[in-house]
Amino acid sequence: MRSHNAETHHVGVFEEVSERATLDPEAFWLDAAQAIDWDVYPTAALDDSHAPLYRWFADARLNTSYNALDRHVAAGRGETTALIYDSPVVRKSKSYTYNQLLDKVERCAGMLAEAGVLSGDRVAIYLPMIPQAIVAMLACARLGAVHSVVFGGFAAKELAARLDDAEAKVIITASGGIETARVVEYLPTIVEALALSAGTVHTVIVKDRPEVPGSAGEYSVAGTDWIDWHERMLMADPHPPVSVAATDPLYILYTSGTTGSPKGVVRDNGGHAVAMTWSMKNIYDVHPGDVMWTASDVGWVVGHSYIVYGPLLAGATTVLYEGKPVGTPDAGAFWRVVSDYGVKTLFTSPTALRAIRKADPHALLAKNYDLSSLDALFVAGERLDPDTWNWATALLEKPVIDHWWQTETGWAICSSPHGIERLPLRAGSPSFPSPGFRVEIFDDSGAALGMLEEGHIVIRLPLPPGTLPTLWRGDQRYIDSYLTAFPGYYLTGDSGYFDRDGYLFVMGRTDDIINVAGHRLSTGSMEEVLAQHPSVAECAVIGIHDPIKGEKPAGYVVLKSGVEIEDAVLAAELIAMMREQIGAVAAFKDVTVVSALPKTRSGKILRKTMRQIINGDDYVVPPTIENTEAIAVIIATVSR
Repeated sequence: MRSHNAETHHVGVFEEVSERATLDPEAFWLDAAQAIDWDVYPTAALDDSHAPLYRWFADARLNTSYNALDRHVAAGRGETTALIYDSPVVRKSKSYTYNQLLDKVERCAGMLAEAGVLSGDRVAIYLPMIPQAIVAMLACARLGAVHSVVFGGFAAKELAARLDDAEAKVIITASGGIETARVVEYLPTIVEALALSAGTVHTVIVKDRPEVPGSAGEYSVAGTDWIDWHERMLMADPHPPVSVAATDPLYILYTSGTTGSPKGVVRDNGGHAVAMTWSMKNIYDVHPGDVMWTASDVGWVVGHSYIVYGPLLAGATTVLYEGKPVGTPDAGAFWRVVSDYGVKTLFTSPTALRAIRKADPHALLAKNYDLSSLDALFVAGERLDPDTWNWATALLEKPVIDHWWQTETGWAICSSPHGIERLPLRAGSPSFPSPGFRVEIFDDSGAALGMLEEGHIVIRLPLPPGTLPTLWRGDQRYIDSYLTAFPGYYLTGDSGYFDRDGYLFVMGRTDDIINVAGHRLSTGSMEEVLAQHPSVAECAVIGIHDPIKGEKPAGYVVLKSGVEIEDAVLAAELIAMMREQIGAVAAFKDVTVVSALPKTRSGKILRKTMRQIINGDDYVVPPTIENTEAIAVIIATVSR
């Protein structure tokens, strides 16, 4: 294996790679595709016959599960560790070799096939951070079925909306998840979601966890068969991998939409496998046998890409951690995991780092552990503030690489290419566009901006492999949402600028999606919840700065005329409604009653101006404002 140390690279290697990807993407991505085992090898990389909808490797066939498991076993690496499960909440850890993980995935695929799941069918996965989540995802891929993982923090209403949009036939779940101070029962939520849904689900598979009440045998919902994971796995026949088209969907992952049904981001099999494999080597510098730990959740895109698929496609060892950065048991938990398993590459969020820093500002707990295995810390999810970057860099004395991407893109739009060339890092910047992503900055009219000029961050089409080809059953919605504002370009919804040396700085969202601890949530959907309260006339949810989570939602409500209710009582009721309808993931705790909300003459609430005032940023009152006195009301709330 060649060395990836800085001294082995000459200046400009990354520039050469990026130029190749830009000037001849066909040759670049066909070359990258050689790292994958295909049933039918692609003869062409890009299919642009239906532009602006593009597809990659359209004439090829493969199986993602085979590439993640079988081929490593066939290459004689079956006894290499594939997965390490570490759960401080149940005080358990367990390792699985590639042979062992393949056996479980084969049997799970057999169990799903016996439940009537066919290639192309959708399977919902509502599981905590346990090995069965990875097994279930890979089993779906093995069958050619499409998995839709729903984060366990979502309430029944949100789960039901995703079941209906995907028309899921099967749900794979567990009796519940375990938090630091409580257990979260999943099965009552499943029952409620089934009652709210259109009834496409016919089978519920339940992994019984002894620490959480509930089992498959205790529930009965008309029209559904409830079966026990453990019992059926013992009976199931191993299932071989099913060959699928490269353009067939591997998974649907729902992201927050502002109105209507949630947006189902589609990830295809071929482009995804190529992009994941390329990124593991060239961005993360992770190779067969290396240990990568992505401290996220399988319910989010980071977990899909770099807990499950990326490391296993690369033949590496992945760590699945069921715990928190603090509280399980302390702020040294991350350093303990790195030390215990010889983690080479750690990937986490700024939120986790800020929580660790708050609890252990001088990183005294880190001194208890051997961190010599760690080669780099990658960070994404929301903007990594320079203070936290400097703190982590000083603590680890290793590269702390901020990189930026989205649920939609599936992998890094911008990053320092750690596996290609060790480039200087800059606080506040995710460095440079990854090869294949042609990033530009536009003003509102679509004119290109120069260095240091902030504007809309856009990506020239076609997007590279691994990114979303469309939305689930929503080609026109995809075009309208992402490709219409600036024809020929994908609108990221973020604003930013390039500095004089080509480093990108991402400054924040340009729409009403807020980022709570790396979880993108729609303020519009939260406002819909608040508006249901009988005392609320109108409302606005604003994303405000939070030192730990990056952003948190704050609700501003105007009461109906003549209504009398104590602020504390109203706040408690609204918080409870939000938890019931959106889920704990919203982290909604702040409610302020105001006499008026600032609006334009057309009736649009000035959310951006409110956010700037509340966060203490500079602001300019738009000339279109209808009620200037409402600005004073918002200012008064800040000084309370």
